[in-house]
Amino acid sequence: MRIDCNAFLGAYPWRKVPGTSPDALAQALQRTKIDAAWITHLPSLFWRDPTEGNAWLYETARKEKRFRPVPTVHPALAEWEQVIADAANAGAPAVRCDPLYLGLDPTGGEMRVLTAACGAARMPLMLAVRLEDGRQRHPNDHVPELPAAAVRSLIRSDADVRLLVTHADRAFIEEVHFGSTPEEARRVWWDICWIWGPPEDHLATLLDTIGPERFVFGTGQPLRLPETSVAKLDLLDLPREKREAIESKNVGELAS
Repeated sequence: MRIDCNAFLGAYPWRKVPGTSPDALAQALQRTKIDAAWITHLPSLFWRDPTEGNAWLYETARKEKRFRPVPTVHPALAEWEQVIADAANAGAPAVRCDPLYLGLDPTGGEMRVLTAACGAARMPLMLAVRLEDGRQRHPNDHVPELPAAAVRSLIRSDADVRLLVTHADRAFIEEVHFGSTPEEARRVWWDICWIWGPPEDHLATLLDTIGPERFVFGTGQPLRLPETSVAKLDLLDLPREKREAIESKNVGELAS
């Protein structure tokens, strides 16, 4: 089984992106032999109230058995706790909050309260380091990248929270992992969509030094080509058990 824990639906505000519809994503899953995808409503990340896209997200996920919804939560808005409760009732595998897109301090009080609430609810919290390479971003796109120190701060702020960090590169992952205690590091998972594969061998190095149990399969589609994440694993020629762990077993542990 192959589970994509990092996929989006809906338009991107800074450029035309193909394949953003539910049907197009379903076709991409079929093409790349991905059995399920955790989906987020991409436009919500740029709205003043990102939770307004969650109803559409749940409805879309109900129509396609391969989709699992990851709703967006904004801890500075009223009744944000209900988003976590709704996610649990809907069987969502995680909730998402990208603080810098919401104008929040990534280590501020709102994020710490959200982190504690997710820990108490046993609901994983997803955050992205970035969505696009800085060299191709629109001049009006001023959102900074999530700092590694913020991830370390959040994982230390609550002993029960589990974080899924997407779009991180090797340097970012190493800074967080080796700057955390072993117990803290065991509560952070990383998707592979932004990690260089061969010939740079960044992914191979991380799997050797950190271990395959900390990594999950993610594509970032449609902002990134899903075939890229598949190719990284193909080129590494991993043992079957390690590949299965990355493609499905680790994400099952994260969401359990």
